[in-house]
Amino acid sequence: MNANDSRYLPQLLALLLSFCWAAVTLAARPETAQPLPDFRKLVKQNEAAVVNISSTQAPSRRSRSSGLPELPGNENPYLEFFKRFFQERPELPGDRQANSLGSGFIISPDGYILTNAHVAQDADKIIVRLSDQRERPAKVIGVDELTDVAVLKIDEGENLTAVKVGDSDMLEVGEWVLAIGSPFGLELTATQGIVSAVGRNLPSGTYVPFIQSDVAVNPGSSGGPLFNLRGEVVGINSQIYSSTGGYMGLSFAIPIKLAVQVAEQLKVTGEVTRGWLGILLQAVNNDLAEAFKLDRPRGALVAQVLPDSPAASAGFKPGDIILRYGGEPVEDSSQLPRMIGVTPVGKTVAMSILRNGEPLEIKATIARLETTEERVTTMDEHGDPRLGIVVADLSNEQRRGLGADDQGVLVTGLDEGPAANAGLYPDDIILQLNYTPVKSASQFVELAKELPNGKAVPVLVRRESESLYLAVRMPAERE
Repeated sequence: MNANDSRYLPQLLALLLSFCWAAVTLAARPETAQPLPDFRKLVKQNEAAVVNISSTQAPSRRSRSSGLPELPGNENPYLEFFKRFFQERPELPGDRQANSLGSGFIISPDGYILTNAHVAQDADKIIVRLSDQRERPAKVIGVDELTDVAVLKIDEGENLTAVKVGDSDMLEVGEWVLAIGSPFGLELTATQGIVSAVGRNLPSGTYVPFIQSDVAVNPGSSGGPLFNLRGEVVGINSQIYSSTGGYMGLSFAIPIKLAVQVAEQLKVTGEVTRGWLGILLQAVNNDLAEAFKLDRPRGALVAQVLPDSPAASAGFKPGDIILRYGGEPVEDSSQLPRMIGVTPVGKTVAMSILRNGEPLEIKATIARLETTEERVTTMDEHGDPRLGIVVADLSNEQRRGLGADDQGVLVTGLDEGPAANAGLYPDDIILQLNYTPVKSASQFVELAKELPNGKAVPVLVRRESESLYLAVRMPAERE
């Protein structure tokens, strides 16, 4: 560019800037941007179906816990974080009853209401307040603790506004959802967010594949509905993840499809019937997959077969890995209890399993779910320095309590090494080592000498009232 042309430089720069500005403006035009959803119509259409629930119960029946079932040994790491929404006012001198606040929603014009079990459970009296502030006494039709679902009934002369039930199976991660409830007693509070996960497994929800979202919910919202953008209920708000008891960005809802199935049984019989196989399960991690000769972590590992159960009659053994149930794949151990639970009592189901690395099919007839509880109480000690473990023989009384007259050794000491790294603890009972039943402390030491270098081997352990497998990875070379 010569001196004569330099006078056009400012004009050229200005022209270039104008083109850039036009491009940015065009990209940001309102008609090309995605608008945020407007929930006003959804709220207006459904607010009359959402109710506030208050209950009273005598102090002797009132729970002071966080609302979560305690695991054996109180070792559940989530107990300090998962809080129910169940809200109680502080106890005052002379109090004879506790008032509790929760939410719920009407599912039929004749007055049936869905809420959480922990809102309605053990209540001496329940009052439902409608959106127009009318109050009605409610009758508890049924409560199911395992899914945290309860059905209430109010008598009302006129038709009530009921929600429209959607299909929770169709929910996708990233989908907009809206919650309506009474956090801290503030009725008809609406909050919005997105679905952040589906099929979430929580320590307190063996039979519930929770919907996880970032919808803001707080104590008092428990039992309230979770809506999709079509105004359909897709879940019941049930739990939050919190270290303070208040909302911290994660909330969990019971899928409405499951809740309706439970509600129908509660309305007919007042209880829920579930299938029972009689096995205790654990997840398959990478080390266990290698130890049990699986191509990848999948399936449900049988840690314990309960006596006099359908599984025992069918021939299940600890160490079996269930890969298919009734033709459906089992990718994770948490799926199987739900699959068994919805199976009709008396039905015979074929299951594909892996036993000692070989495929096998077993058929079992599902019975009705029952609960059983065992506990092992607490002796010539033998140690294996390569594993870093000391074990002792069990007494006859301990063996009888264990339900295995000729099997098991007690872990009495642990040093740094493969056993401790695998998760073994003092007072664990070792039942099997690398598929072989352990009958004495001296035999355990002999078996340990033959364990392969650099490989993960399965160890069957009884801990408290449950059995589980651990994968012990042996050192690459003998020391």
